Amino acid sequence: MTFMYKKIICQTACLVLASYAVSASALFLSASETKDAKANKALAVPFTNVKINDKFWSPRIKTNRNESLPHNFKWCEETGRFSNFAKAGGLEKGKFEGKYFNDSDVYKVLEGASYCLADRPDAKLDAMVDDVIAKIAAAQEDDGYLNSYFTLVTPDKKWTNCASQHELYCAGHLFEAAVAHHRATGKRNLLDVALKFANYIDNMFGSGKRVDVPGHEEIELALVKLYELTGEKRYLDLAQFFLDVRGDASKRKIYGEYLQDHIPVREQSEIVGHAVRAMYLFCGVADVAAHTGDKGFIESCDRIWHNTVERKTYITGGIGATRVGEAFGDDYQLPNKSAYCETCAAIGMLLWNHRLNLMHQDAKYMDTFERTLYNGFLSGIGLDGKMFFYVNPLASDGTHHRKPFYPCACCPTNVVRVLPSLPGYVYARSGDNIFVNLYIGGSGKIDLSGNAIQIEQKTLYPWDGHVKFTITPAKPQKFAINLRIPAWSDTCSIAVNGKPVDNATLEKGYARLERLWKPGDTVELNLPMTIKRIEANPKVAADRGRVAIQRGPIVYCFEGVDNCIDRQSFVKSIMLPRDPKFTAKHHSDLLGGVTVITGHDVAGRKITAVPYYAWDNRAPGDMAVWVYQDGKSRKPPLDDPAWNNKLYRPLDPKTLGPSEPLPATTMAVVSASHTHDTLSALNDDNLPSDSCDHKIPRFTWWDHRGTREWVQYDFFKPIKVKSTEVYWFDDERINQNCRAPKSWRLLYRSGEQWKPVAATSSYGTKLDCMNRVTFKPVETTALRLEVELVPNFSSGILEWKVE
Repeated sequence: MTFMYKKIICQTACLVLASYAVSASALFLSASETKDAKANKALAVPFTNVKINDKFWSPRIKTNRNESLPHNFKWCEETGRFSNFAKAGGLEKGKFEGKYFNDSDVYKVLEGASYCLADRPDAKLDAMVDDVIAKIAAAQEDDGYLNSYFTLVTPDKKWTNCASQHELYCAGHLFEAAVAHHRATGKRNLLDVALKFANYIDNMFGSGKRVDVPGHEEIELALVKLYELTGEKRYLDLAQFFLDVRGDASKRKIYGEYLQDHIPVREQSEIVGHAVRAMYLFCGVADVAAHTGDKGFIESCDRIWHNTVERKTYITGGIGATRVGEAFGDDYQLPNKSAYCETCAAIGMLLWNHRLNLMHQDAKYMDTFERTLYNGFLSGIGLDGKMFFYVNPLASDGTHHRKPFYPCACCPTNVVRVLPSLPGYVYARSGDNIFVNLYIGGSGKIDLSGNAIQIEQKTLYPWDGHVKFTITPAKPQKFAINLRIPAWSDTCSIAVNGKPVDNATLEKGYARLERLWKPGDTVELNLPMTIKRIEANPKVAADRGRVAIQRGPIVYCFEGVDNCIDRQSFVKSIMLPRDPKFTAKHHSDLLGGVTVITGHDVAGRKITAVPYYAWDNRAPGDMAVWVYQDGKSRKPPLDDPAWNNKLYRPLDPKTLGPSEPLPATTMAVVSASHTHDTLSALNDDNLPSDSCDHKIPRFTWWDHRGTREWVQYDFFKPIKVKSTEVYWFDDERINQNCRAPKSWRLLYRSGEQWKPVAATSSYGTKLDCMNRVTFKPVETTALRLEVELVPNFSSGILEWKVE
């Protein structure tokens, strides 16, 4: 019998790729493996031992090398990031340019370049890297201090504002780049700079010295990388010092919740504050705990992980709900259109979950890694490799787009280092166990007890769930291969040398295959990829009555470019039928090659879904991940115990109840006599703060002036209506040329004619409020709002509702 089993998707359905290939876990010296008696963790197979040859990832890694990396080099050059070091080192004259933490972007670009050099030697790239390193070395002061901003701008204020000036944050990225560069090239030119600065910081901070912590965590995990590379315990001790004094008001003035500095780390149970900082903090916590066995740190990581993935993570693996402070919100506060989901925060999820996987050897962490990798992270970069999202919302009105760079450029420079580090996340080992964490075509070389084990993967993942492995040990050896069975998988089958396996055990999400392995042995894993509707915990207000679509690890979205009639998008009015007949088909010529899902909504309209990561790579338009589901209540009970410790799960059609019609305007197709701005603003449920609100989308008839104009709602079936509300756009207060109209009226379609409604209240033109009109109820398939514009002025509407 073939090995089969059932498994329910856990609410975390979001996994992360965690700690860079060159991360703490991936860079162990052989001495480090035995030095820490309390350590009990698996080791990542380093990026230098894994080669990717994969139809999905190889083109992306190539684009990163050929497009993204040169693009980031160019922007760092043009924005003065490179020259800041040259100026600080006396190689050039001039003033500091940009933000005070711009040094960190240079270090991240160098780290990315190092991974590229490890993958394929390149003399030109090597020379470019060495040129930048020479500038960095010149900027280092005699005592080891290195920060171009403070050297050039405020040399008398070093270490006076660790909470917000990012000196330690920048140092951390230097250390990470130096370790990666040395691992990739064997050179010491950047490593020597980093070690000199690390020694300076160690002499400056610690018990009996300066007692402070970085406002933006990063140096903690980076110090552990230096420890793993050099064996110098002072770096591990300094990392632990920063963690020990964080949040401890008895030892220093604490900076508060936003910086995760409100209570001691070992006592923290809720993820709070700035999302990226929080992720980097708990990466450092996991790293130190992995070496010391610190029970308090391990338990804190575990509590924080449950709080994060069970209450504060998007279905894409993105985190950080609020734009204010780029921070986590309250439990279940997961809005879609206003979601922040910074790309760097997704990267932090990758790093942290990878570390936790190595610590616990539990597949649930790599499930979160995988979900984040294919969705929340990958959406951060455009298909051309030169356009980037800083913010990754789960819904858009068509105004959110990628950009080539940002004044705060942390995301583009972070992406460029993560993609080429991907080989370091595929495999891990512990004792006589090999863990297969990601299904990516290529090969890996793994040392088990002095025996070199070669593993080759062939797969079309994430579009197809068939994976074939060829195992080639240098000599026959008994060991276990542990295959991660993804949380999204309901069933699977495994065969060894063509024979079905019926006795594999499932341990912490891994199918364990222990046997005497010989050269040429094969393993085949089949993970059927069905199309699933996913529902969210009813406490997530934004997703009530809605579902998302997922196939394999890929979360899908609906874009206006695919879901429109006469170029008018109907994305926001999509409602799935109770038993949708979905079809999945791969299109090699679309969006770099994607599997597209098609079907029909309750209105009979053809609907098309594409992978979320690929949105905004074609014509601009609206987008939604969560769409309405017929029979799913928009006012569900919030205390259902079945949702305890769950955030997402596959929809059970048996739980669907009575149909609930959508608001009439949601289902309407909008048209107008003339359009200057955006039609979708009329019914986007985005209420303005006042009639001159320029922060939200608006509709105007500009630059038609003093004319008769109209806007219209067409409904796919007759509806009964009895009132309407209009919020007028008027920009007189900023001396522009839109005014509330001179007059207006509402008409309804009756057969082939337009007839005015029998109003029972006046047609108002007040500003800064909804103008409500009631009328004798009518049944119609269309409504038209007709206006007479003020002479010499145009007009507009911010919201139009119908009941």
